[in-house]
Amino acid sequence: MKKKAFAALAVILSLALTGCNKLTEYRLSEQDVNGYLQKHNNFQKAIGVPGLLNANIVLTDLTSQIGRTEPDKVRLSGNARLDIQSLWGAQQADLKLTLQAQPYYDKEQGAIYLKDMQLVDYQVQPEKLQPTFKVLTPYLENSLKSYFDNKPAYVLDPSRNKTEALAKKLAKGLEVKPGELIIPFIGS
Repeated sequence: MKKKAFAALAVILSLALTGCNKLTEYRLSEQDVNGYLQKHNNFQKAIGVPGLLNANIVLTDLTSQIGRTEPDKVRLSGNARLDIQSLWGAQQADLKLTLQAQPYYDKEQGAIYLKDMQLVDYQVQPEKLQPTFKVLTPYLENSLKSYFDNKPAYVLDPSRNKTEALAKKLAKGLEVKPGELIIPFIGS
């Protein structure tokens, strides 16, 4: 059984590296990344200044724009629900957030991370909570940076398809093009 699996892998590798239908890279679309984020994003965090201003934030509906706004960057747009406790009582806000990060491929894990996440724009509803959210912004940015530095935006899964399995074995880095992430293979 092992010999058959090894032979199949050798055929795939030889086709990929020298054959007619030459595979030299694996492409991930924004839709691929968005689907992964929808299934695997679970950002929920308590942030603030204890005893003065505390908030629980839940981030939902993340969508990506890859290399469109700024070359080599990924932008995420999403919604968040903010439950605030302060000296003035309990309040709730809805947010629309725009985040930006540098994608990074970790070859050992076969994972793409969004490093150095930054909050580049936000809208708060109701608007009267804008000043309160502004106080929370540095705490939120630090939390988002830490979360995305440690939680992948996409993980290659060899069981998903043969090309993704090949990408995990032969990846040599990551390129950002408008609308997609490209994982070039070793030898290409």
